[in-house]
Amino acid sequence: MEVYNKKEEIKAAIASFKSNQNTVGLVPTMGALHEGHLQLVKRALSENDKVVVTIFVNPTQFDNQDDLEKYPRTLEVDVDLLKSVNKDNIVVYAPSVNDIYEGNTVSESFNFDGLEHEMEGKFRHGHFDGVGTVVKRFFEIITPDKAYFGEKDFQQLAIIKKLVEKYNIPVKIVGCDIYREASGLAMSSRNTRLKPEYKEAAPFIYKTLKSARMYFGTKSATLVTQWVTMEFAKHNLLELEYFIIADAETLKPVHRKSSKKKYRAFIAVYADDIRLIDNIALN
Repeated sequence: MEVYNKKEEIKAAIASFKSNQNTVGLVPTMGALHEGHLQLVKRALSENDKVVVTIFVNPTQFDNQDDLEKYPRTLEVDVDLLKSVNKDNIVVYAPSVNDIYEGNTVSESFNFDGLEHEMEGKFRHGHFDGVGTVVKRFFEIITPDKAYFGEKDFQQLAIIKKLVEKYNIPVKIVGCDIYREASGLAMSSRNTRLKPEYKEAAPFIYKTLKSARMYFGTKSATLVTQWVTMEFAKHNLLELEYFIIADAETLKPVHRKSSKKKYRAFIAVYADDIRLIDNIALN
């Protein structure tokens, strides 16, 4: 399995693939790979001849320097995991910060038609400018036919679709179902940092989301939100940052339900100092 660290190298590899009429799928990651990432890679392999997995901890999407420094970096383990999936048709692009940003580690400024101001945007200043910057650069460097993103970061998925639309980037964005641990906890690289008691408590997040989905059938969004807030207020380990029921298209909070719209519930929770996010379709 080839691991490239420089954009010139990965561009040359892509040119070779495309000269042989190979289609190229892209799975962008920040490393610390887990089974959820591997599901994205397997989906990409099923739909493309070659798959590029990027492994890059992007500094411009972190609003918390401590979080950036603590983020796990496990390149050798990640490459071994990918080899276990497919040695021949996956290549890895693991660039340095300088290779991506060329000495100017700042985000572009984007307008995602308001999607960036909802939920995560309210709590993580500049986060989606950082995401948009690095994903746009990956699209420019790798020129994939399709790119694969998990629905756990549903807002990010919506923003990347908007990025592609606004900049007329010729790539198809494929959203993939959330992959969960047996307990129901959404797979995340951060899960490995959970202390045992918090790991045991964290499945409460998905359990509460499922109950919220059930209540949403008969109760208003306001009442469901109040119920979720009270459930977390009673929990002695998990701290609710936000719970929002939003229009699945605009991501704006819902005030009155309409049978013509799709809704999702979004949640962010602190388990000690680890921030966990999740979401669920409500109808």
